[in-house]
Amino acid sequence: MALRLSPHLTVMANAAQKAAKRLLRDFNEVEHLQVSVKGPSDFVSQADLRAEATLREELTKARPGYAFLMEESGASGSENWAWRWVVDPLDGTTNFLHGMPHWAISIGLEKRLENGGSEVVAGLIYAPAADEMFWAEKGVGAFVNERRLRVSARRELKEAVFATGIPFAAVTPANRLAFARTLGTLMPQVAGIRRFGAAALDLAWVAAGRYDGYWELGIKPWDLTAGILVVREAGGYATAPVGEDPRERGDVVAANPHLHPVLREIVADGQAAARGRAGEATSPRPDEKQQDAEN
Repeated sequence: MALRLSPHLTVMANAAQKAAKRLLRDFNEVEHLQVSVKGPSDFVSQADLRAEATLREELTKARPGYAFLMEESGASGSENWAWRWVVDPLDGTTNFLHGMPHWAISIGLEKRLENGGSEVVAGLIYAPAADEMFWAEKGVGAFVNERRLRVSARRELKEAVFATGIPFAAVTPANRLAFARTLGTLMPQVAGIRRFGAAALDLAWVAAGRYDGYWELGIKPWDLTAGILVVREAGGYATAPVGEDPRERGDVVAANPHLHPVLREIVADGQAAARGRAGEATSPRPDEKQQDAEN
């Protein structure tokens, strides 16, 4: 690409493009992939593992002292890391395995702060099937390939299209209840709600103005680390429903500045309602209390 990338982003782009070549070959022969089950609705393929190995090799070669947090192999490197790669080698694995061309490689870069926390300083999301590379660096802006990104300017819920992740078998009951409450509140008020099955691309599409907002609960750091920076550098907001950093619990609300406060409030209300319902389910009924008192 003609735009001059920083050294970090150059490393990230080169690694993603190398991993993508093999992923595309595997995608074209998806019916021949060996697939093993990790858990309910959560699959890992040989393609996934090979992509992670390629990314680790390329990123380590370029920055040998950096730590890793990766989907398949977890955390590695020094516990006192100064820099850490957060990597999802294949976001949208289920789409990939079903021959759907909506999947991506996601690489985020975190920098340790003096207070012991960390900040995301660079993010890259590459969708090989569409040849779209979304990337951002803190303070520099967000781009797709060579085009600058800006979030949408819509202000009204009735005009907005939101993305989300529909809970599946492995999602906690509390998050399923919260999702149902949020969805029930939003559906009558918006132009549409989409579920395309790749969290990193959902965030990238918010940054590109294709979605007006996105929310999901309980997702992993490698799903959102790169994407939250891309949204923010495109002029949007990406926070937790309550609190600021979605990396802490994996609950994220991302949207343009006009719709973010509204979406964030609705998602937070959904979570609060779910906690209340969960409390009701575990509390004894009045007749049960009476029986306990008599016994």
